[in-house]
Amino acid sequence: MEVILKQDIDKLGYKDDLVVVKEGFGRNFLIPTGKAVLATASVKKMHEETIRQRAKRIEKEKESAQKSADKLKGMSIKVGAKVGESGKIFGSVNSIQLAEEIAKLGITVDRKRVKIKDEPIKEVGTYEAEVVFHRDVVETISFEVVGE
Repeated sequence: MEVILKQDIDKLGYKDDLVVVKEGFGRNFLIPTGKAVLATASVKKMHEETIRQRAKRIEKEKESAQKSADKLKGMSIKVGAKVGESGKIFGSVNSIQLAEEIAKLGITVDRKRVKIKDEPIKEVGTYEAEVVFHRDVVETISFEVVGE
């Protein structure tokens, strides 16, 4: 079954993508929740026209995202956490805290777009994360977890 996504869905696709899904997933989840529409011939034509009209705006968004990614590439990010005597963190460091630290540097990032590779982080050290600025602009950053 072919559907056109109305919003970004992890591990499936981005908004306005034409994807093939199983019948049950499409009819029972994606379409009723408003996350996708059935891709009929007329809907596909309208979708192509919409994409063509949005092309310039999408290109500007991509350029802006690339500038943000380039800024972030050279920065050192330190995330503070309360640490016990053994060097273990009370709780864990997650994508929300990392997104807040990135925002302090002047780059706005949605916390849902930050994917920490070694989650959950429970010790002090250096780790890596992927930040998705745009569907075509993904930056891998390294950050350091330090004790407060």
